[in-house]
Formats: sequence, structure tokens, C-alpha cells
Amino acid sequence: MAALEIENIFADILERSKILDPANARKWFDKLTVLHLDGGSLGIGCPDEATVHFLRDNCKSSFTRAAQQITGHLVVVDFQFGPPKTDQDSASSVQRLESGLRLHPDYTFDNFVVGPSNRLAHASCVAVSQSLGNTYNPLFLYGNSGLGKTHLLHAVCCEARHRANGAVTQLLSCEEFINRFIRAIEQGNLAGFQSQFRTVDALVIDDVQFLRERERSQEEFFHTFNALYNNGKQIILSADSPPAEIPSLEARLISRFNWGLVARIDPPSYETRVAIVQKKAHLRGLDITDEIAEYIARKVQANIRELEGALTNIYALAITDGEQISLELAQRALHGQIQSISKQINISDITEVVTKHFDVRLADLQSKKRSQSITEPRQICMYLARNLTRHSFEEIGGHLGGRDHTTVMHACSKIGQTKNSDPKMHSLLNELTKQITQSPQT
Repeated sequence: MAALEIENIFADILERSKILDPANARKWFDKLTVLHLDGGSLGIGCPDEATVHFLRDNCKSSFTRAAQQITGHLVVVDFQFGPPKTDQDSASSVQRLESGLRLHPDYTFDNFVVGPSNRLAHASCVAVSQSLGNTYNPLFLYGNSGLGKTHLLHAVCCEARHRANGAVTQLLSCEEFINRFIRAIEQGNLAGFQSQFRTVDALVIDDVQFLRERERSQEEFFHTFNALYNNGKQIILSADSPPAEIPSLEARLISRFNWGLVARIDPPSYETRVAIVQKKAHLRGLDITDEIAEYIARKVQANIRELEGALTNIYALAITDGEQISLELAQRALHGQIQSISKQINISDITEVVTKHFDVRLADLQSKKRSQSITEPRQICMYLARNLTRHSFEEIGGHLGGRDHTTVMHACSKIGQTKNSDPKMHSLLNELTKQITQSPQT
């Protein structure tokens, strides 16, 4: 095929992939190039390694389906960084990419919207990225899910790699750290594990709260922390609560996590949400008016992921119906899926719905009774209060019989796990949430 024909086919593949997977569609798809399209193989050139990782992890299926639909043939899709490589070079490149950082191409400082709720966290991450190990060490970020902690961790690593050429940075989730530790024990390669994590220039762990109740992992992390800190290496951690509120975390770890800067991230204000919607829309190549951005920001308040989900719904409906994105289309796309700002939820709204559903009294929930018929509704109240209000663990526990924050955290964790494994619990929580958010304001 002629080069122009291949370029036209590739342009059609890009557009089709966006339709097939609107959630992962990005404006920077326009920067992708076609390296080759022949013999049932499509090679796609990417501007950097982070893009390669993102596309391989999230978009390979949609690109493959798009290529097969456009060409009418079976096509194998591969994403590569840089010019076309020989088979040997390509294999070594894949190995190098898979063993390195898996940075998200969207998660940079330029794409992070700063507001009053996250200003300290953002400023501290910028400072750390410019001088690893010399400023705010360790740096501990905390806040509810979906508020931008992971974005900042990726941004630090991205910026640090650009500034400190050759700096070795390990970015991974706490769960992955634990799993690698377990595998090292099973394989008798603990020395290799320790060498991997104790010799880096920066260790970045997301969701460190999952160290709770893992005594052996906490012991290993304690020594890893000390080794890095004593050698002037950077440590960055994130969690859903401050160090002292992570249940079953050893006192010596809590103490070390508090040595540096502990920065909290709160839910974004209305103005910040508007800016986030506009930024996310730009990244996806969506043309939305200020009126639409303000509408989404008024309706979606919980976290940034829900703002992204709203944009995905709007984009998907526009593609499906073949319409331009308008306020009316946005209202149709988000109807019944978002919570109006006019309804300010408090704990009493939640307990009223839950006690009615389970036919129990509020006095029972606040009592010391521990029967299953009382314990489960009480834990569900705690879970819903944590997810639908801005109350702290202490405030929620105080409203439900003066219970301490660890009890509330345990309840939230237990109900959350049950929700993920039990469809009945998932359905119940959705129904209760619907009743709470749609009930008239008193």
C-alpha cells in the first residue's frame, strides 16, 4: 500500500478506537504515528515510554478491534517508543519497558489543577521532584479516594526523571510491594528484593494503608524506610488517612511517616471542579462550553474520578447519537447518575434511611449491642457516612454511640470488601445511596 493510503487507514483506526473505548480516548492520540501496516501487523509509534505503557495496558483491545474493523482482516497491534526496531531490539525494549516505571501520560504537573483543597500537597510534590531526598522527606499525602493522590505521585516521578537524569525511582502500590515481598520469601531471594528497593533514589508507594495487619511486611518496610532515609534517599507515601489513623500500623512506622511533611488533600471546591472538568475535556479533545463545565461541576461533587466518568458518559452519548456536545445532551447523559448540590447529606439522613430499611431503632445503632441484626446496619451507616459526607472517622463514630475511629475504619473496610465480593450487598448499598441522595431535603 502507498504511504498516503496507510496514513488514511491509520487515521480511521484512531477515530474508530475512540468510539469503541471513549473512557480511554485522548487528544494526544493525534501524536501517534504508524510505523508499519503489513502482513497482518500494525506498528504504532509513541512519543514516550509512558504512552507505550498506557496504550498497552488500557487500549490494545480497542485498537485491535478498530484495526480489524477498518481493514477487514486479522491484525496484531503493537505500540513502540521511537523508530521501528529489529526483532531483537524490540524484544529487549519490551523487557526494559515492562521492568521500569509505568507512568500515566496524563498524570503530570501540567495536567494537575491546583486549588485550595490540594495546594499544599501539590507544592510539596513539586519541591520534592526538584530535589530528591533534600526537601520534605518523607512526604506523606492522604485523602479520600479519587482526589488526585496517584496523579501527584506519577507527576513527581515524571518530573524527577527529567530533572535527575539516571535517577532510579520505584513507583508501585503497597499491594504490589507486599506481593513482591511474599514472592521473594517463597523464592528464597530476600536479598534481591532488598537490593531492589533499598538502593533506589526515590521509593514511591501508593495506598500504604494496606500495610495494616501485615506484621512481616511492616517489619520489612521499616528496615527499607530506614535504609533509604539514612542514605538521604526520597520516600513518598500516600494513604486514605493520616499515619496515626491507619489501623494496626506499628507505632514506629507511624512515627517515621510523621518525620517529614504530612499533606492532606480535600474534595475540590466548585471553582476547582470547573477547572478540572475543562482540563479533562481538553485532554480528551472534547469541545465543551463553560456552561457545560459548570453544570457538571455543580452536579458531581464527590471526587475527580466521578468528574471523569461524567465526561465519558457525555462523550459516549454524543458519539452514539451523532450529536454535538450541548448542555441538553449533557443533561440527558448524566440524568439519574449524579447528586444535586441542593441536597446536603448529613449522618441523620443516612441513619433515617438505614433504620427504616432494616427496621431497627437509632438507639439500637448507638447502643453497645453486637448482634448481627444491629452490627450490620451500624457498619453500613458508617460506610455510607464515610462515602456520602465529609465527616471524619471520629465524627461518624461519635454519632453512632461514641465509637473510636478504628472501629469506624474497620467497618468501612469490611463493608467495602463485602460490596466487592457480594452482588447483594452491592445492590443494597446502591439502593440505600439512591434513597439517601434523592430524598427531599428537610
